[in-house]
Amino acid sequence: MYPPSEKASRYSPFESAEYSPDERRSLLNLAHRSIESALAGQSIDTTPPNKHLAEPRGAFTTLHLGGQLRGCIGYVLPTGPLFETVAETARAAAFDDPRFRPVTAHEAPYLTIEISVLSVPQPIQPQDVVIGKHGLIVSSGARRGLLLPQVPQEWDWDRETFLAQTCMKAGLPRDAWKCGASIQAFTAEVFGEE
Repeated sequence: MYPPSEKASRYSPFESAEYSPDERRSLLNLAHRSIESALAGQSIDTTPPNKHLAEPRGAFTTLHLGGQLRGCIGYVLPTGPLFETVAETARAAAFDDPRFRPVTAHEAPYLTIEISVLSVPQPIQPQDVVIGKHGLIVSSGARRGLLLPQVPQEWDWDRETFLAQTCMKAGLPRDAWKCGASIQAFTAEVFGEE
C-alpha cells in the first residue's frame, strides 16, 4: 500500500502543520488510488474520512517519476472538499497535464506524489515576498502564471528571479512584475513521498 515513506513538510517552515500524519497518508493514498482507478476505468469513493478533509481548499498534486517532474495540476481557489480536490488533481496531473504524455499502467506504481494544500491568494508587494513561504500568481490581462512555494527553493532562486520566472510562466515579459502586473501570494502546506 502507499505511500512508501512520507517526507516532512520541508517547504513550510513558517507555519505549523495543519494536517496530521494520518491525514497526509490518507491524501497520498487517495492520489495513488485515483490514478490507478482511472487506468482501470473505474471510479473511487471520494467521501472525506473526516470533517477536516471535507473543508474546501485549493490544492495541487505533483507527480514525479525517477526524480523527474511527471505532471502537476491543481486548483488555486477552493472548489470543493480537499479530499475530492486531491482525487481530481491527481487524475488530472497523470492524464491531462499538456506538458506530458499520459501516465501508463507501467509507470503508475513508480510515481511519487507531492501534495500542496493552498491558502487563499492575497495581493502582495514584491518586497514582501518570502522565499520558501510564498507561492506566487502573476497576472496581466488574460495571462496568468503560478509557481508553488517549493519551486524557488528547488532552483535556488532569489526573490527577483522568482518574480521574473512567474512572469515568464504567464507568458509575460520577465519584468512585468515591475510594470503593473498583479501579484498575489499564497502559502502551502507541502508534503509527499521520498
